[in-house]
Amino acid sequence: MSLFRAAATVSSLTLLSRITGLVRDVMIARAFGASALTDAFWVAFRIPNLLRRLFAEGAFAQAFVPILGEARNQHEPQAVQQLLDRVARMLFMALCVVTLLGVLGAPLVVAAMASGLTEASRASDFEAAVWMTRLMFPYIICMSLVAFASGVLNTWRHFAIPAITPALLNLSMIGASIFLSGFFTRPIYALAAGVMLGGVAQFAVQWWALSRLNLRPHLLGPVRPALQDPLVRRIMRQMLPATLGVSVAQISLLINTNIATWLIAGSVTWLSFADRLMEFPTALIGVALGTVLLPSLTRAHADQDTERYSALLDWGLRLVLLLGLPAALCMIMLADALVATLFHYGAFSAEDVQQTRLAVMAYSVGLVGLLSIKILAPGFYAKQDIRSPVKIAIVVLLLTQLLNLVFVPWLAHAGLALAIGLGACVNALALLIGLRRKGIYQPAKGWWRFLAQQGLALAALAGLLWWVSRHIDWLGLHTTPGVRIATLAAVFVMGGLVYLAVLAAVGLRPRHFRRAPAANTVGKTEA
Repeated sequence: MSLFRAAATVSSLTLLSRITGLVRDVMIARAFGASALTDAFWVAFRIPNLLRRLFAEGAFAQAFVPILGEARNQHEPQAVQQLLDRVARMLFMALCVVTLLGVLGAPLVVAAMASGLTEASRASDFEAAVWMTRLMFPYIICMSLVAFASGVLNTWRHFAIPAITPALLNLSMIGASIFLSGFFTRPIYALAAGVMLGGVAQFAVQWWALSRLNLRPHLLGPVRPALQDPLVRRIMRQMLPATLGVSVAQISLLINTNIATWLIAGSVTWLSFADRLMEFPTALIGVALGTVLLPSLTRAHADQDTERYSALLDWGLRLVLLLGLPAALCMIMLADALVATLFHYGAFSAEDVQQTRLAVMAYSVGLVGLLSIKILAPGFYAKQDIRSPVKIAIVVLLLTQLLNLVFVPWLAHAGLALAIGLGACVNALALLIGLRRKGIYQPAKGWWRFLAQQGLALAALAGLLWWVSRHIDWLGLHTTPGVRIATLAAVFVMGGLVYLAVLAAVGLRPRHFRRAPAANTVGKTEA
C-alpha cells in the first residue's frame, strides 16, 4: 500500500469517526446548550481525555513505535512478543495506579484544573464535575491500551481498525444520551457513562485485532522482568520528555480550560465546540499523515537512507499545505456558517453561535501550524531524538501563557484560542528550523513554484468565500435547517471545485502527491 493510499484510508475512516463526533456534539448542543452544567461535563471529560492524549497517543506512541519498529527489524518474533508483553504489563500497572489516585483525588484534580468552579456560587457545578470525573477516570486505562494496540497495528501497517474505532466512543455517547438519561438524577451524567462504554468497546475491538495477528500481549504477570528489560527501560526514559514534546497544545488547552472557568458561563463549552470543529482538519490531514509517516520514517532511519527520510518529510509538508491552507481559509471565512449550521438548534442560541464562531476563527490561525507539527515532530522521534522537541515545547508553552496575558483581557475566550493557534505556528517553525539545522530535512526543489501555484488557487477560493459571506445570512436560515445544510454543502462543493480547477490550470496534478517521493527525487525539480 502506497503512503498516499494509506493516508487516504486513515483519513476516510477518521472522517467517519469525526462525523459521529459531530453528531454527538450537535445533540449535546441541542439538548443542553452552553450552560454551567455543560461546562462541568466538558471539564470532567477533558481531564481523562487529556491524560489519554498526554500519556497514550502522545508520549507513549512516539516513544514506543520507533523502538518497536527497530525490534521488529532486528529480533525474532518471540523476542518481539516478549517486548509487547512487558510493555503492555508496565503500562497497565501504571495506569491502574494513576486511575485509583485520580478517582480518590477527583475533588483536588477538578479544583486544580478548573479552579473557577470552586467558587461558593458554583458548588453544584463543582459537585457535578467531580462525580463525572470519577466515573470517567478509568477511561484512560482503556484508551491507553487502545493506543498501545494502535501503535502495534500501525507498525504492522494495519491502519484501518485504529482509524475507525474512535467512532465507537461517539456512538456510545449518543446511545447513552438517548437511552440512559432517565436513569440519572442529572441527565447529562448519561454522557459520562457513555464515555466509559465507548472506551471499553474500543479496547475490545483493538484487542481482537491484535489477537487475529497473534500479537495480543498478556497484561498480568511478573513486573520485575519488564523493569529489567533494556528496551522497556528505553521506552520509559523516552516517555517523560515525549509527554511534553508532543502534547504542548494539550497542556495549553488544559490551562486555557482552567482560565475559561473564570470567564462567563458557557466559555468552556464554546471553546470545546470550536475545538471539535478544529479536530476535523487536524485529524483528517495531520493525524492521518503522521500515523503513516512515523513507521516509514523509522524504517528509513533503520536503513540509514537519509535521502528517503528527507523526501518523506518533504512530501508530508507539501500535502499539509495543499490541504491545510484551504481548510484554514474556509474555517476563518465560513466560521459563522459552520457553527450556525451545526449547532444553532434547541438550547444553543444565536449568541452562542457568535461566541463559538470567534473561537473557531482564532483557532484557525494556527491550523497549518498544528498540522505541520504532526509531520515535523515524527521527524525527530523516528530518530529517537526527544530532547530537541522538548526544548522547543517548553519555550512554546511559556510563550502561549504570555500571549494569554495579552489576548484574554481583550478577546476573552477567543484570546485563549488565539494564543494556542499562534503557539502552534511558533512550534512548527522551530521544529522546521531544527530539522534543517541538523541536516535531517533538505527541501526538494520546486517549492517556490508550488507556493505560487497554490497562492493563485487560494486567492480564487477566498474570492468565492468572500462573496458567500456577503450574500448569505446563516443565522437567518435558522427556520429552514434543511436549506441551510444544503447551502453550506453547495458552498463547500463549489469551493473545492474552484480550488482544484485553478490548481489544474496552473499545472498541479494529483499524481504529484500520490506517492512519497523516492530518495533520488530529493534536490530535483518537481512538476
